[in-house]
Amino acid sequence: MGATDKVNAAELSKSRDVQNKPIRYPFWFGGSASCFSACVTHPLDLVKVNCMPDSSVRLQTQANHGIRRNMLQMFVHVAKDDGFFGLYRGLSAALLRQLTYSMTRFGIYETLKDRLTTSSSQPSFPTLIAMASVSGFIGGVAGNPGDILNVRMQHDAALPPAQRRNYKNALHGLVRIAREEGVKSLWRGVWPNSTRAVLMTASQLATYDGFKRTLLNYTPLQDGLTTHFTASVMAGFVATTVCSPADVIKTRVMSATDHSKSIGTLLKEIYAKEGLTWAFRGWVPSFIRLGPHTILTFLFLEEHKKLWRKWKNIE
Repeated sequence: MGATDKVNAAELSKSRDVQNKPIRYPFWFGGSASCFSACVTHPLDLVKVNCMPDSSVRLQTQANHGIRRNMLQMFVHVAKDDGFFGLYRGLSAALLRQLTYSMTRFGIYETLKDRLTTSSSQPSFPTLIAMASVSGFIGGVAGNPGDILNVRMQHDAALPPAQRRNYKNALHGLVRIAREEGVKSLWRGVWPNSTRAVLMTASQLATYDGFKRTLLNYTPLQDGLTTHFTASVMAGFVATTVCSPADVIKTRVMSATDHSKSIGTLLKEIYAKEGLTWAFRGWVPSFIRLGPHTILTFLFLEEHKKLWRKWKNIE
């Protein structure tokens, strides 16, 4: 082989290596995908709060008022009393939460993953879990104000009229909380919330990548919609199971009207009333909401990436 052939071969090899390097996607893709998903699943999250104790916002509060409805009955109840748009009460807070919490955790996770991915190797599953845990913790801190607003605005209609906060939107809620309760109150419950965010991100993002990698390596499935859907369903199942106890604690802390109670006191009260079953009470309605949200988030995220590659003309 002549000198010219060697140079051409080296250039070709370098070109292929460059093409095989991970694609850098915009940091905000995860937040955007989560916002699209939230617009679809928000009514599920809203009615879940009132149907059962200790699952999320409406589902977790109706027991306090002596009324028990299933999710379908709650849909009808909210739509009848508040109209169709009542099912989207608190959507601005939900979107604020996704633009802070989800954008941060997805953005950091994807950035770390890209840095550790080469043309010949990918991060191991334990490494993915570690990266997801760090990303989730930071995301939980960043998204805590939006999470408080999301819980409160969904929970508001379930309270007696005298106790309702009546926030007009997320911005109005932020201003009122800071003015009436102090800026520090925006990070009330940040530790249980960040703990949940660690569990959520590790059990959702890392397992999605793990399941997706397994499906591509050991099944005939290609990198397409079927693979994305299957991996996201399994990730949603794992995330719901892992996060159920932390989800109960987080919602109780953030929706409590008596701010003098510590997390330990709330846990004792829950245990006294429900026993050990409190940790997974409401698992089914939680999965009904979190499952679709997880599936749609990853499907929207993959479509974001697909459109980005098409726009950038990247194979």
